[in-house]
Order: sequence, then C-alpha cells, then structure tokens
Amino acid sequence: MNRLNTHLEEAKLHIKRLEDVLNRLKKLYPLNVNKFESLTPQEQDMLDTLAFRFSKLQDLLGAKIFREFLQETGFITEGKSFLEILREIEKEGIVDIDTWNEFRKVRNSISHDYPDEVEEKVEAINYLIENTPELIEVVKKIESKIK
Repeated sequence: MNRLNTHLEEAKLHIKRLEDVLNRLKKLYPLNVNKFESLTPQEQDMLDTLAFRFSKLQDLLGAKIFREFLQETGFITEGKSFLEILREIEKEGIVDIDTWNEFRKVRNSISHDYPDEVEEKVEAINYLIENTPELIEVVKKIESKIK
C-alpha cells in the first residue's frame, strides 16, 4: 500500500467518527447559547469529538494527502509552498481556496476554550455541523480521482 492509500485509510477512520457524531448531533442543531450552556457531559463530549476529528481530518489533508495525491498525478510538490499545493488542488476541482481557508479559520477558533466567547464558539460549532460533510467530500473527490 502506498503512502496516499495509507493516509486515505486514516482519513476514513476520521470520517466514520465524524459521520457518527454528526448523526447524534442533529437533535442539537442549530445550537444556540442557551442550548450550549445546558449541554450534558455526553453532548459536550460529542462536540469535542466533532472538533477533534474535523481538525485531524483537515490536518491530514493539508499536511499529507494533498501532496501525496498531487505526486501521484505527476505534479512536482518538492519545494512547493502550501499555497502552491492548494492552488493545484483547486485546479483539480477538489476544494477551493476560500473554502479551505474558512475551514482553517473556524477550526482555529474552536481549538481554544475561551469562556467569554460563547457566541463565537456556538457559531463555529454550527458551522462545523453544517460543513463537515463538505470536508468529507474532499476526501471522496480524491478517492474518485485515483481510481
């Protein structure tokens, strides 16, 4: 198994957990401040899982899968900046740069626990619930292109 396939197998583990937690979070969506402040410990754990797995999947895509995919398609990635890699990924129709940057922005905002920024956290969680399927779709597009 080559490195790309190994990384895609890891991505599938994250996707499985993301899909499971998204199904269980449907009853909370859309989340608001009142709901957020009255979450059970189990519901809080589900939100933590969502944030963790989203972050892990996005990191895996950005740090490994995009480069490996482009190398498989003959694109030279050595010495290329991440922005150059991302531009090539966009040309392939996998994800556009603006969407990717929005994923990063939201991911960064939820990775910090600031008690006085509950509204921003709730907004970020709702974004993750709405847009995690789009991140999952990035992996599926790559898989379909290598078959």
